Amino acid sequence: MRIQRREFVKRSALGLGSILAGVPLANAAESKPAFFDPYETVGLGQTKLKLSRFCLGTGMNGNNRQSNHTRMGKQKLEALLQGGYDRGIRVFDLADLYGTHPYLLPALKAIPRDKYAIITKVWLHAGGLPEAERPGAEAAVNRFLKEIGTDYLDLVLLHCMSSPKWPDEQRQHMDGLARLKDKGVIRAHGVSCHSIAALEAAAAEPWVDSVHARINPYGMSMDDKPEKVVPVLKKLHAAGKGVVGMKIIGEGKLRNDAEKRDESARFVLGLGCVDVLNIGFEKVEEIDDFAGRVRKVPRTT
Repeated sequence: MRIQRREFVKRSALGLGSILAGVPLANAAESKPAFFDPYETVGLGQTKLKLSRFCLGTGMNGNNRQSNHTRMGKQKLEALLQGGYDRGIRVFDLADLYGTHPYLLPALKAIPRDKYAIITKVWLHAGGLPEAERPGAEAAVNRFLKEIGTDYLDLVLLHCMSSPKWPDEQRQHMDGLARLKDKGVIRAHGVSCHSIAALEAAAAEPWVDSVHARINPYGMSMDDKPEKVVPVLKKLHAAGKGVVGMKIIGEGKLRNDAEKRDESARFVLGLGCVDVLNIGFEKVEEIDDFAGRVRKVPRTT
């Protein structure tokens, strides 16, 4: 018996619907965007943190509780932080060393606290801060909470680890941060690394939830050449640790080189092991510029 065309189309549609109903979201992986989104939400290793791809750093030339960001003045810095949020940045990188704690919440006063994440860092070294005393990470975080004006922090790092033995040398401070994590005062802890040996130690240390690591294709302001650093970043990623890339544009050295900024975006995102790009943008125009470059980077997986 011949089937009329209209009936054939109807039956075919019903059959296809049944197939799709039986295999929901079968092609979800295929629907992934073809290019990177600078503001997409990404997971940070095995932590429960969900962050934007872009993180706004506030520590350009940071030392002694000052940075290029604090030196631009309260009004301009708060406008930058608000501008970053308006564009889609949902994580902000602070530090005791930079002196940027008091600026963030006033800039985002209309935004509920659970809509963005705060990263900060504990400075334990001699020098770098006005006072000589280093009361310990736990005490430092309790002070940070008051300075920032929040009752919890998303990620707290031991700042600028360079010794290969830092997990042994800093165990007291690591234990203090672990206690704060158990209490829910901080959600994750880790380190920022300033040597390849410290980076290797972080990859092997179970306490580490996330690492700030310096990475770009040119070896600018990095712990070693890219070919030495990249395998360690992959090791960190494979171990389930979050990886936040720093010095993506060479600590500002690539600010005026468009071709190298493009290459840096392609290189870092193409590694597949860097979760978040932490960049010390000093103008909203710089955010927009690098966001445009990220949007041109094709996803390979």
